[in-house]
Amino acid sequence: MAASFASYAFDAMDFMLLALALPLIIKEWNLSLADAGLLGTAGMIGVGLSSVVIGWYSDNYGRRKALIISLLVFGLFTAAAALARGWTDLIILRFIAGLGLGGVWGVAAAFINETWPKHLRGRVISFVLSAWPIGFGIAAVLAHSIMPNWGWRILFLCGGGAIITVIYILFFVPESQVWAEEKKKAARAAIKQRASIAEIFSAELRRKTILGTIAASCALVGYWGTNTWLPTYLVQERGLDASHMTIFIIMLNVGMFVGYQIFGFLADKIGRRTSLLICFAGATIMLPIYASIHDNNLLFWMGPLLAIFFAYAGPFGSYFPELYPARVRGTGAGFCFNVGRGISAFAPFVLGQVGTRYGLAMGIGLCAIGFLGAGVTMLFLPETRGARTLLPDSDNASEAVQQS
Repeated sequence: MAASFASYAFDAMDFMLLALALPLIIKEWNLSLADAGLLGTAGMIGVGLSSVVIGWYSDNYGRRKALIISLLVFGLFTAAAALARGWTDLIILRFIAGLGLGGVWGVAAAFINETWPKHLRGRVISFVLSAWPIGFGIAAVLAHSIMPNWGWRILFLCGGGAIITVIYILFFVPESQVWAEEKKKAARAAIKQRASIAEIFSAELRRKTILGTIAASCALVGYWGTNTWLPTYLVQERGLDASHMTIFIIMLNVGMFVGYQIFGFLADKIGRRTSLLICFAGATIMLPIYASIHDNNLLFWMGPLLAIFFAYAGPFGSYFPELYPARVRGTGAGFCFNVGRGISAFAPFVLGQVGTRYGLAMGIGLCAIGFLGAGVTMLFLPETRGARTLLPDSDNASEAVQQS
């Protein structure tokens, strides 16, 4: 749990470093909003590609190894962004960093699913994924301290701190026992076939994979469209300086952290799907209201209330792994969520175009459509809390290992 929490915090910090640095990068390199949006898009394309590869790797070679590889890739290439000579260098480095970032969510979700009993998974995975606003908050604090005096390049160097978590995992984190038992079972049966991506599109799983990916894509379009441009929106359209903007971002992430705990509790009490529907309904209503506020004091206090409903990744973290048997759990959960990230890659670019023509407030308000689409799609997916999984033997094996 500690390793997954720290990994996801650094994952979040990496994403937020770019969003916080964008106003200064735009000014230094005289970029248009569309070109600046492509920097976010490049990273998200890398995320979408890596989710499939890292998920497959974790199912075949272990959760622990997959987590280490993800951390090394995005930690090193985020730090390397400090050396970027221009827009082309930075867009390449963001793409490569994204190849590491995409693996963390799916691997962490599978790890927790296989090490905690079912009646606690919603709360535990939501706690682990609440590292996201913690990572965002850390990035905002670092930006508040570093950028006014040393600029955005030194800020990116902080991304290399992910290597600390790699060292922790190497010394203290064992492999998932459920995954190890699955491999031993296959070896005893002389089964050498490896888990494949094709399995999550088998007759039994195809519908869940497609609808899960659509739901995640819609939610992530809404979220990343908002998140990438929110700091720039606060600076350019609400008149905040960089220092005050970071304080607004910190407050938003306080709200998001609280939201993760609320919706993690609800996921265990009233169901994963039901908690997600409430989350998406709240975001759909709150985003247009937030984008229309002109009073900065009201904007400050409404931020945490809006961000409570950005905690959808927590219930997703307990929901998606329960749709799949242990054999393809990392592949399936990672595919749904992170291919959704990849599909959402063009949201920053599109919103940059909308912002250029109609203003960023309009673009952020329109992101509510993404959350609405996610909620509608979830209506066609099953509830998993208290339900038998598709392959009960895999879930029973998971519970037996946990009890042992």
